[in-house]
Amino acid sequence: MKLVHVFDAYCGWSHGFSATLLEVVSRHPELTVEVVSGHLFSGERRVPIREFGYVAGANAKIAELTGAEFGAAYERLIADGSFVMDSEDAARGVAALRQAAPARAAELATAMQHAFYVDGLSLSETATYRKIAEQYGLDADAVAAAFEAPETRAEAEADRLRAADLGVNAFPTLLAVDGDHVAVLAVGKASTDEVERGIAAFTASRTS
Repeated sequence: MKLVHVFDAYCGWSHGFSATLLEVVSRHPELTVEVVSGHLFSGERRVPIREFGYVAGANAKIAELTGAEFGAAYERLIADGSFVMDSEDAARGVAALRQAAPARAAELATAMQHAFYVDGLSLSETATYRKIAEQYGLDADAVAAAFEAPETRAEAEADRLRAADLGVNAFPTLLAVDGDHVAVLAVGKASTDEVERGIAAFTASRTS
């Protein structure tokens, strides 16, 4: 059995779920965690953030329900409404960091969200991944090169297809996967205890 975390780094609800994800991962060091990037803001949805009039209200709700932080630097970044959230670039960033430290994929995914939602850094900029790599003791040059490599773009596209194959169309979604057996542990928002109950039920169903 493994956990599959399907998220989008530019998704506020994914940011809100970060604390739960990290707590679940810390409680289950025996479980592999696969991190898959969705493509929430791609294609026709890759437009200035002002086009999404719900963002401010949604962020306030996310903060209220999850305690997630939306920092002053983030507020400055999006203040004039021109910033474009590009999920394909974010997926490339996930892939680059995942290549550097596969076993820390969940931790690094949440680091990306902190970089955007707290530090106000664009997930389309190579410098952002250098900073994350340095903060987490990774080879910053290697991560930067991976972010810019054509192969990483292909890996990001593979993530999009993987999310579709899993039937995921809402972020974040946390799944328990054992062979062909899949159980949904969380969609959007869940507490650590709620996820734990789901893991226990899935484990019981596979051993009974």
